[in-house]
Amino acid sequence: MLKNPAYAGVYVFGRYTTRKTVAPDGTVRPHTVQLPRDQWPIVIPDHHPGYITWADYLQIEAKLAANQTNAGARPAREGLALCQGIIHCGGCGRAMGTRYHHSGRGAYECSSRLLREQTPTCRSILAATVDQAVARALLYAVTPEQISLALDAAGQVTDRHHRGIRAAELAAERARYDADRAERAFHAAEPENRLVARSLENRWEAKLAALAATEAALAAARDTLPPLPDQDSLRALASDLPALWHAETTTDRDRKRLLRTLISDVTLLPETDRARARIGIRWHTGATDEISLTRAPNRATARRTPHDAVALIRELGPTTSNDDLVALLTARRLTTGDGRPFDIAAVRWVRHTHKVPTPGAYRDDEHSVNEVAADLRCNPGTVYYWINRGYLTARRGAGNRLCIPWNPQIKAEFQHLINTASHLDPRPSIPATARGA
Repeated sequence: MLKNPAYAGVYVFGRYTTRKTVAPDGTVRPHTVQLPRDQWPIVIPDHHPGYITWADYLQIEAKLAANQTNAGARPAREGLALCQGIIHCGGCGRAMGTRYHHSGRGAYECSSRLLREQTPTCRSILAATVDQAVARALLYAVTPEQISLALDAAGQVTDRHHRGIRAAELAAERARYDADRAERAFHAAEPENRLVARSLENRWEAKLAALAATEAALAAARDTLPPLPDQDSLRALASDLPALWHAETTTDRDRKRLLRTLISDVTLLPETDRARARIGIRWHTGATDEISLTRAPNRATARRTPHDAVALIRELGPTTSNDDLVALLTARRLTTGDGRPFDIAAVRWVRHTHKVPTPGAYRDDEHSVNEVAADLRCNPGTVYYWINRGYLTARRGAGNRLCIPWNPQIKAEFQHLINTASHLDPRPSIPATARGA
């Protein structure tokens, strides 16, 4: 019903034809193709009652063609990105696609990335960065002041055009007068004077040709002046458009349609500085504008730890514990990328991200439980038993590790204890030096 003219009450014949092509292997393959409407051999309007009128059919056909994206059409859709379909990459010239993140934000990406033909100047950019700049340019173009300037310029152009039309009219009148004189001269000549009559006829034909040329120029001059809208209507539209644009009832699809009424396309121009962007706007009038702006930082950049805090952790991190770093950062009123005060977890994350080593958990004269057990060739449980009973001194170091003071004298005393009475309660025989007395 949308494509068959029969539903519009029109009888047609010859919409399709068969064409033959030769395949690479030499076989002839026929295929059916649809001809343009001007090539249909038979078209009989009002042949029978239709469900829709022929005008409705043509309007539907134009609407379907405007929505056919594989033919180059870029209709306005429901997405948030206002420049969807009319933005192009200034690096490779291809159209930029629209991609939406899980957070609902959109981004324009060069389609060359999918084809693996991306150039060094191809870019992607957040849709909000481009849309806000283009919307500001659109609303600025239709302010009452700009409308007044445009109407004044249009008035001057109209005056010049009218003067050009008047000049064409005078030229046509002059050519018509010359043609009339040449005609009267030709008819006044005696028929016997053939040479005179022939020269007068040639002059008359030349004047008629000049008259036809001037009349064609006059018709062209009259047709080139487009009708201008009412000035009061334009000023009212300029005053109401910002409110209409920001109204809650205006959908993103409506904003796209408003955008397309004045703007033909948008181009993301190449820029060496990735922190900035250049946007080119081409209006339907043929005029162009270029906008330079700073890109909005992505979330990772916006939440990045301040440089002063990272520098302090890098400088003091290898020799300072996390607790002391938290105290120093708090004293200097430094915060994380989210604006929160530093804690142990935040310091650990900065250490992990910037590869800052932690200070050693043990001093030069300290051993871990496993190292003491390996040195004495005993079970680590025995060492824990001594620490829990207070026979062996230990402190809690970084990472809640047990740090045991250890030297050859303490080792010899506990080694003697293990060798002589490992199965007995060693408390009476623990030396005072080992207990830290």
